[in-house]
Amino acid sequence: MMNESTERRKIALVIGANGVIGRNLIHHLITLPDWDVIGVSRRGGESTDRVRYVAADLLNINETREQLKGLTEVTHIFYAAYQDRPTWAELVPPNLAMLVNVVEVMEPIAPGLKHVSLMQGYKVYGAHLGPFKTPARETDANHMPPEFNIAQQDFLEQRQLGKSWTWSALRPSVVCGFALGNPMNLAMVIGIYASMSKELGLPLRFPGKPGAYDSLLEMTDAGLLAKATVWAATEENCANQAFNITNGDLFRWNELWPKIARYFELETAPPLPMSLDMIMADKEELWDTMVKKHGLAPHSYKAVSSWQFGDFVFSWNYDFFSDGSKARRLGFHEYVDTEVMFKDIFDDFRKRKVIP
Repeated sequence: MMNESTERRKIALVIGANGVIGRNLIHHLITLPDWDVIGVSRRGGESTDRVRYVAADLLNINETREQLKGLTEVTHIFYAAYQDRPTWAELVPPNLAMLVNVVEVMEPIAPGLKHVSLMQGYKVYGAHLGPFKTPARETDANHMPPEFNIAQQDFLEQRQLGKSWTWSALRPSVVCGFALGNPMNLAMVIGIYASMSKELGLPLRFPGKPGAYDSLLEMTDAGLLAKATVWAATEENCANQAFNITNGDLFRWNELWPKIARYFELETAPPLPMSLDMIMADKEELWDTMVKKHGLAPHSYKAVSSWQFGDFVFSWNYDFFSDGSKARRLGFHEYVDTEVMFKDIFDDFRKRKVIP
């Protein structure tokens, strides 16, 4: 820790440290002089002078207690962990249990705990079920359960009653940024799909459902989300509230897709609905060939594959956006141009030798 009075230092416990959201949050926190960071994930990580990594299976309460028992100095918990399951109902027990285990372990041992930040998404609004009310607002009514984001917030609201700490909930759209081995990484889906299309001499063809090419949607840059997350966790006026966090612009794939194709020096062809999960299942050999041919970093095909998530996003043949003005009214004014965001992420992938 740096030589500053412990009262002024803030100690972040980032749960889900290796995902797109957690990784970018840590990257932002270490640029701020008054924060130290502890990152928690199943895999752990390589500690530095600013970030200490802890490996823990948060579904195991005994292991969680054992691995986190020494973290008495934590002031802010940033919860961004996620476990995937095949159905919406099956998502609730593990994702609720992990949050409950973290709070039940940390609350009694961290007397300086000030805030618990919860990462959510548009599932709160039923966006995953079909056409939902747009723009979605934080005041919209909940829908019929099961839904793990809602269950997690209900737990925090009840747990916080009468306590000195506060909570906030962040609701981004599709989050784009760098992370490997992540089941929900749209930028990686597009980057790998475009690179393979180019390798095979094919145009870049939109694979989504009929209508999805023309629907209105938005994205959330992972760096922007990180700034908003820290803002909401430290701004008193944000206590015990939820916030939609988006780039601030809207787009349709029919306009953005040709621009992405141009980035990869590809032509486009008319959209053709196809399951990427199925159509890309046999491409491991092609990927291994590309890694050797272009001198790419030796990432496995599995580590760069998020095809099911791509199918999910490209199936939205309905408008998919929220009203982000609440955060602006309370003082968060950052924004990101979505076209520039994709270009910057693809540039980063190239720099890291993830794509040619």
